[in-house]
Amino acid sequence: MNTKHHTLYRSRHGKIFGVFQGLGDATGLSVFWMRLFAIVLVIFTGVFPVVLIYILAALFMKVEPIEPLDEAGEEFYNSVTSNRRLAMMRLSSKLDSLDRRAQRIETVITSRGSDWDKRMKDSV
Repeated sequence: MNTKHHTLYRSRHGKIFGVFQGLGDATGLSVFWMRLFAIVLVIFTGVFPVVLIYILAALFMKVEPIEPLDEAGEEFYNSVTSNRRLAMMRLSSKLDSLDRRAQRIETVITSRGSDWDKRMKDSV
């Protein structure tokens, strides 16, 4: 899966954490050249700064979605990955709303004024 994103994500198909693959997908640059540039930086600056920046990027970049997202899906994915607590509250609110709706439907169907019992007896 080599989809191109406009949003910066950590790729699920990269070598180590997918940082360079994600950067390549987002910018359209070759992953080979980014990795080569990182190796040159390691030679000139030392291992510690480059590895530290790479690990920080891996920690702060969101993981690529499993499937390509449309605009609404991308907004939802970003909200879930940025603030899980808020996303859980939103999902809980939706589920509560659906539960209340199902209870109202159940009340209408099982009320004495409903003719469902008569319909069920006539159909048998």
